[in-house]
Amino acid sequence: MLQLNNLSSLVKKRKRVGRGGSRGGTSGKGHKGQKARSGGYVRPGFEGGQMPLFRRLPRRGFNNALFKQKYHIVTLHDLEHYFTADQHVDPQLLIAKGIIKVKQRDGQSCKIKILADGQLTKKIIVSAHAFSATAAELIRKNGGETRLIKEN
Repeated sequence: MLQLNNLSSLVKKRKRVGRGGSRGGTSGKGHKGQKARSGGYVRPGFEGGQMPLFRRLPRRGFNNALFKQKYHIVTLHDLEHYFTADQHVDPQLLIAKGIIKVKQRDGQSCKIKILADGQLTKKIIVSAHAFSATAAELIRKNGGETRLIKEN
């Protein structure tokens, strides 16, 4: 019969390294040094105080990430849900309705792409910077119109 004073543990105790016993004095941690101490380790790339390789080499090359075009995604599901038939949808209206959130630093560089996720049953005129081929086809199939916004 189970009694509170003689219950056996349900979980196995984890091995605590570095405390003598069956593993020997150093318990697999070698002799002394930072990596032998509890909690002691060095970050990747650390070379014992010597100037590490990644800091010795110069930063070189061109990074195209600064010039990447960022698009806000709007789906056909969003157009179906937020707009009525024969309505003209443009970036200002999308921002006003809160469908896309524009940060201050994005400002005028806010570009919009329409993707064909969901169904569209209404005739809508959509102005955007980019359309997926399927989205443009579905908008036109319902009698709507797609207008590309050209940036100068």
